[in-house]
Amino acid sequence: MFPESRRDNSNQRFGRHHVVESSLLWLLDKRALVVTALSVSLVTFGLVFSGSLVGMSFRNALSEGQFREDVRDVIKLSTGLIGTMAALVLGLLIASAKSSYDTKSTQIRQITANIIQIDLDLEQYGPDAQNLRIMLRNAIPALIDQIWNEGDRAKLSAYSATVEGLEFVKQLQQLQPNNDPKRALQAQALSATANLIQARLLLFTQSNDAIPTPFLVILIFWLVIIFTSFGLFVRPDRIVIVTFFISGLSVASAIFLILEMGQPFKGLMQISSEAPIHALAPLGP
Repeated sequence: MFPESRRDNSNQRFGRHHVVESSLLWLLDKRALVVTALSVSLVTFGLVFSGSLVGMSFRNALSEGQFREDVRDVIKLSTGLIGTMAALVLGLLIASAKSSYDTKSTQIRQITANIIQIDLDLEQYGPDAQNLRIMLRNAIPALIDQIWNEGDRAKLSAYSATVEGLEFVKQLQQLQPNNDPKRALQAQALSATANLIQARLLLFTQSNDAIPTPFLVILIFWLVIIFTSFGLFVRPDRIVIVTFFISGLSVASAIFLILEMGQPFKGLMQISSEAPIHALAPLGP
């Protein structure tokens, strides 16, 4: 057994480690705090880096007799298993988040293309559709504002269309073309409007597709175990500490990317709203 003073120091370190891990659980609870990707990433870095330091400190507290070859083999095998699971989960999460991000970006491009198509059809329709073109331009800012703010809700609520959008669709349906070309243009505009609404509704249903909190907590817990076990096999050294620092930063960066791509309408990697807002040129007097 190791001396009592060393045992007390180790207990204090594990106590601090437990406090930090509890703070992560509190941060990830949306009912307590609105969590940002950066805050979770910083807490992840703190946990994994402190885990490696705890491992090195615990290694100093153990005698060579306690850290036998068979004990090392068991730790290495267990760490290898957990490391494989964590690597697979990290890879799947990054791929899933990237796929979701690309899907929503494509839907925004589809909405932009439909807006342009509707305006072109109304332009060809003639002066009778001039008011509709003005209404379309007035409806775009409200639509964009609604899309970009949906991710801020804690829970998915009932969908409600914008007043400007409802009025535009109503007026478009009430157009009364007096010849076949105008009827065809109205039908094209209605079809593009239907496609726009469908893309909009898909975005609405995906607005709360966040990574489940227990899933993320378990992944970070695995990473802490891995880094702690790494620390058990080395003595404290400047190069080792720098290596753990860079490795922890890399893991935290991966968590940051996953969370950022999971919220594409806010944060540092948010999809730009410039394209749909400026898709239509201002109408002349």
